Amino acid sequence: MSAPMQPALSKPAPIKPASDPAVIEEAAAILKAGGLVAMPTETVYGLAADAGNADAVARLYAAKGRPRFNPLIAHVAGPNMAWRLAGWPDLADQLAESFWPGPLTLVLPKRPDAPIADIANAGLDSIALRAPRHAAAQALIRAFDGPLVAPSANPSGAVSPTTAAHVAEGLGDRIDLILDGGACPVGLESTVIALLGGTPTLLRPGGLARRQIEAITGRLADAGDGEALLAPGMMKSHYAPNAAMRLGAETAQPGEVLLGFGAISGDLNLSETGDLAEAATGLFAALRTLDARGATRIAVAPIPDEGLGEAINDRLQRAAAPKDDLI
Repeated sequence: MSAPMQPALSKPAPIKPASDPAVIEEAAAILKAGGLVAMPTETVYGLAADAGNADAVARLYAAKGRPRFNPLIAHVAGPNMAWRLAGWPDLADQLAESFWPGPLTLVLPKRPDAPIADIANAGLDSIALRAPRHAAAQALIRAFDGPLVAPSANPSGAVSPTTAAHVAEGLGDRIDLILDGGACPVGLESTVIALLGGTPTLLRPGGLARRQIEAITGRLADAGDGEALLAPGMMKSHYAPNAAMRLGAETAQPGEVLLGFGAISGDLNLSETGDLAEAATGLFAALRTLDARGATRIAVAPIPDEGLGEAINDRLQRAAAPKDDLI
């Protein structure tokens, strides 16, 4: 079941520029003291906490209302930090060399002595690691000098935040500081690959297309429906707006607003030119906009299931799933 929501703080978290080195140092000090800081990444805004501090991670779960069986990604500066946390096969080296820093998470065997709180890892023998590309995230990890868990900075199951304002709307009174680094350029969470022996497995499609990864790994296996939760974003209902959703729609039915794509214009259009990268970047912001307009039903135009379209469709299917799957 979901964790209880943390009581509201006495005042909303301040929003400060992530480009200011003094603000980065302030954020690192908050994290070292067990606090929570929202940080920009190239994918979405993450809610950062000290990965080795069980109390801080428990506070993070409470702030998000996040089910504690859902493991967290540990964000690192790069392979040198990752080697201290996980077994590191040759394939991890190849993938990190090609795609780190960037929107790729690797699930690897956790080292027994890894300084990661059990609560952050959901008691698993594996660990999910990512080196974010955003300059502010890199600066914060280096100033903190250790791994930071950082799930999306929004209430659990809700639409992911791609601006500092989105974070403030959802969690502003439950965290200590919001670093404003502008809009996230990728706009979808990272792609998650498991390297746990045997065939590399795609656990979650995301901001790095499958074909780019398969150029190095060969054909990826797909996670089965009964697969244990090894990474965030694997629950059936996730990334969900308040409105109900209908996918694959070419026109809106009575009472619906239409989220278009390409030639299907709609009330909003993810990309009038059919550009999947543009659609990925704007997806979560579009869902938030339609929610804010008071839509109770959102119809979504078909999205090609290729390249980044695979990740977009994954998020849409989870957003459209019954909300009781969150429990």
